[in-house]
Amino acid sequence: MLGAITGDIAGSIYEFSPIKHKNFELFSPKSHFTDDTVLTVAIAKSIIDNESYLKNIINFARKYPNAGYGGFFREWIHGDTHNPYNSWGNGSAMRVSPIGFAFDTKEKVLKEAKKSAEITHNHPEGIKGAQAVALAIYLARNKASKEEIRQEISTRFGYDLNRSVDEIRPFYRFEVSCQKSVPESIICFLDSTSFEDAIKNAISLGGDADTMGAIAGSIAEAYYGIPESIKKQTLSYLPIEFRETIDRFYSYIKAK
Repeated sequence: MLGAITGDIAGSIYEFSPIKHKNFELFSPKSHFTDDTVLTVAIAKSIIDNESYLKNIINFARKYPNAGYGGFFREWIHGDTHNPYNSWGNGSAMRVSPIGFAFDTKEKVLKEAKKSAEITHNHPEGIKGAQAVALAIYLARNKASKEEIRQEISTRFGYDLNRSVDEIRPFYRFEVSCQKSVPESIICFLDSTSFEDAIKNAISLGGDADTMGAIAGSIAEAYYGIPESIKKQTLSYLPIEFRETIDRFYSYIKAK
């Protein structure tokens, strides 16, 4: 999950100021965590404390109300009822990474990814996006090769992963749908040479930089691990509550 948070923080300053190159530092003084991080931590807490995804997503979002949530989600947080609103946005995919790390079978990962998505994103594309990211993480942490990951995800979900970052970049624009951002984010991992390179690939497409960085970073963490220097920098941007939950989460999955 820390890979997702790293990608979120790194992409935060480029969400509305897109770039089309990889010649940048991963962090800057203006970097900050966004809703991607808030909701990722909420999912992790739900897992380690055996609490509902709905409960913690609402609680964390209300506690951190200025993290950059989408309009429909903001209304949903503060509404009297909390019914799903048929979203196909990539919010379901940006927050799902703890599930890919925490569960031990494909079937359980897919089931929990669906549960975490459908509290808001109950459109088939919203569910599919979350499942694809969680399954890619599961495969990567279980030592699948990139080609095995590409084949499994493209076959199961129908995503076209036979493109390169260099082919996508010139024509890509800001896009929040799962169907037009999740496959591209997965490609950014598949096309990478390191953890940092995966995140830079995602940001360099010039799209929804923080969310795409979070998705690519989450899979890259499972495949490459995260350099200690990057871990320390990422954690320095976070409140104590988040750091404590992150520590508890990694202790939880290590003990399984």
